[in-house]
Amino acid sequence: MFDFVRKHTKVMMFLMFLLIIPAFVLVGIDGFKSMGSDGAVVAKVGSHSIKQGEWDAAHKMEVDRMRASMPNLDAKLLDSPQARYVTLERLVRERVLAEAALVSHLTTTNARLANELQQNPTIASLRKPDGSLDMDRYRQLAASQGFTPEGFEARVRNDLSVRQVESGVVATAFSTAAVADVSLNAFFEKREIQIARFNPADFTSKVVLTDADIEAFYQANAPLFQAPESASIEYVLLDLDTVKKGIVPDAQEVKSYYEQNVARLSGKEERRASHILINAPKDMPAAEREKAKARAAALLEQVRKAPASFAEVARKNSQDTGSAPNGGDLDFFGHGAMVKPFEDAVFAMKKGDISDVVESDFGFHIIKLTDVKTPKQKSFEELRAGIEADLRTQQAQRKFAEIAESFTNGVYEQSDTLKPIADKLKLEVKTATGLQRNPAPGATGVLANPKLLAAVFSPESVDKKRNTEALEIAPNQLASARITQYTAARTLPLTEVRANVRERLLASRSAELAKKEGESKLAAWKADASGANLPAAVVVSREPGQTIQGAVLNAALSTDTSKLPGWSGVDLGAQGYAVLRVNKVMPRTPVADSTSKQERAQYAQWVANAENQAYYQLLKDRFKAQIKVPRPTGAVGSASASAE
Repeated sequence: MFDFVRKHTKVMMFLMFLLIIPAFVLVGIDGFKSMGSDGAVVAKVGSHSIKQGEWDAAHKMEVDRMRASMPNLDAKLLDSPQARYVTLERLVRERVLAEAALVSHLTTTNARLANELQQNPTIASLRKPDGSLDMDRYRQLAASQGFTPEGFEARVRNDLSVRQVESGVVATAFSTAAVADVSLNAFFEKREIQIARFNPADFTSKVVLTDADIEAFYQANAPLFQAPESASIEYVLLDLDTVKKGIVPDAQEVKSYYEQNVARLSGKEERRASHILINAPKDMPAAEREKAKARAAALLEQVRKAPASFAEVARKNSQDTGSAPNGGDLDFFGHGAMVKPFEDAVFAMKKGDISDVVESDFGFHIIKLTDVKTPKQKSFEELRAGIEADLRTQQAQRKFAEIAESFTNGVYEQSDTLKPIADKLKLEVKTATGLQRNPAPGATGVLANPKLLAAVFSPESVDKKRNTEALEIAPNQLASARITQYTAARTLPLTEVRANVRERLLASRSAELAKKEGESKLAAWKADASGANLPAAVVVSREPGQTIQGAVLNAALSTDTSKLPGWSGVDLGAQGYAVLRVNKVMPRTPVADSTSKQERAQYAQWVANAENQAYYQLLKDRFKAQIKVPRPTGAVGSASASAE
């Protein structure tokens, strides 16, 4: 199909002209604009509307970024209503801050923009050896983020302008040491408490369940007893090993490769040298380096007059403490073992030669080459198998690119079957059953690849059972899959899950009885503590290393202690109930001055964040920010408070 388009470009352009011009006549430009509308308004900031399309595009970019950084992250978490709502809140925040920057006339100069781009490590890595920017790679970087270079720079400029809105608050926030110490000491104070626990297991024997109870619980909690969606698939894998199987290197090519590379393949040449080092680090003052160089030159003249004295001169004068006692001997070494100037000099010398003064980052060297170890040349038969393997790999890598294009086009053009492309490229069509959206525990290889699983369970693949696109799941590895049978998530019949339903209901009822008993004891002990039978007291705090954590610790440290003892109860859900008695309040353990400074700095950061959030809330009110879609139930981790 693609070859036809390339060969008949003029015909295709004429057909498109016939189609597009009447469309403009009938619909008009405004009609096309409305067709490209971004959908319903999901949020407003002043007069600016954020539409569904913008929200969808922003969330897709966020999902792609998250998947790139964490390939094993559950795709369902990224596409949940809660995650999408967080993206919308972020869009609203960005728009609010952009409006504030505009109203406050906060702009970014060209000089500030240039400085920011120069300091960006990613852009710095695109520089050529001469210091100029590789514009082709720069365009690729911008394109990977959906921008032209101009658009990318405009985005950076806008970010810098917006950053000024918050920096005025964050940079000026502060807290005095006295205020920080009062807050921190209260936060880290200790409390002596006693805990009475009411565990569900202790109440299990008191629970009586009927068939009607089990049925009712099953009906009310059907999502707990679902079998996840699954699919049977067929798939093909194109990798380097598959391409290698069809490659047989030419005998003459193998022979030529041997003749050209026999020295390298037989082993690395090694050389033995001795040296005299006069230390002169790069940061040494220029005058001192000149003195060091002059001393090295004098020693060079001395050993050239009496080459046999090299070892003795090295022992007395070399500042390399490791080799000097051995007369400067460095033993045998190969390429890559020494700094480049030293290595270049050694491998350009003949045995017995003494070098000129060689400068390196360590200082100035005088080198004597004492021996050369040349490996024995291996025969053609000894190296033949390795050469054939190397050539097979090299040819397979070149051929893979050609076959990959054919593979990509093939799975797209005949999207309802994988057999034609498998036959054409001599690939095996493999099958798998019971595949789920998330990799099975311990699964490896292609069927554990999150990118492939996401494509298999995409709406297009599920609804139409089309081939997925050719996906690069590893270097030199492409795969495509097609669903042959799909089973949607379903609620399992009660007959299959009755034991599980009964177990869950028993645990729920036991927890209810534990809570009821705990609340009863709490009320009684508050009225008359003499009957309280509590375990031994323990000391708790927010300092590291506490054995008591979570809801119990939070309750212990938030219990009203204006009158001691203080009482509180904690509903632990499936873990039952806990009653706490606070007997004493004790000051925190004194900390070192260095720790205290770190804590005060952290407290100042908390204050800055709180002031920044309060300022953002003020800006939201000022610019009448509204989110017009309801917050999903159970939304967590929102980027900001609701803008509704």
